[in-house]
Amino acid sequence: LEFRRVLFRSRATYDDAAVSADTAPDPAWLDARIPEPDAGFLYADAGSFAANCLLARRLAERGVRFIQLYHQGWDHHGGLRKGLKKQCQETDQPAAALVQDLADRGMLDDTLVIWGGEFGRTNYCQGLYRAGADFGRDHHPRCFTSWMAGGGIRPGVSWGKTCEYGYNIQEEGVHIHDFHATLLHLLGIDHERLTYKFQGRRYRLTDVHGHVVKEILA
Repeated sequence: LEFRRVLFRSRATYDDAAVSADTAPDPAWLDARIPEPDAGFLYADAGSFAANCLLARRLAERGVRFIQLYHQGWDHHGGLRKGLKKQCQETDQPAAALVQDLADRGMLDDTLVIWGGEFGRTNYCQGLYRAGADFGRDHHPRCFTSWMAGGGIRPGVSWGKTCEYGYNIQEEGVHIHDFHATLLHLLGIDHERLTYKFQGRRYRLTDVHGHVVKEILA
């Protein structure tokens, strides 16, 4: 029953997408250079992360159910000092303003915003640490941070803790299966009931693992 309900919703999404593709949109809303005095911040520069945040909000306003934004350039194996500063300047304020913009328009309650990456970075440098050195940080999958806003998430909550060196999880770690179980819960899906058949066996998206992290829910 759960699978049929999700399948029905998925087909409805594809039907909506087909209708959208056949409908000629007003090209003006795709232009991030158009000023919005009531927006949470000043959007500018086509192709920038800020402009993408604006387009994401406009897509959400028009009923698009899943929107993904990319921002490349975080793989700082070298040039960390300049590279990280540049990335934060390009993304920090636009991301915060997007959340504020959604809240101001009454859209945040039913819009889940997720910020994350593929893994963390080491708490020690990659390369020589000395004056003038162009050092960076290596990949570090043991612990890293993501944040979420809206869509049933309790605001102002920090969950989990690393050791004092930031090398490993110390308290309340969230496994990827727990994360997926929580996301499915926020989307109204019970991860233990939703299954799909593959090679004669019914599988869950969280396999045989996963617990909803109720402490971060509103």
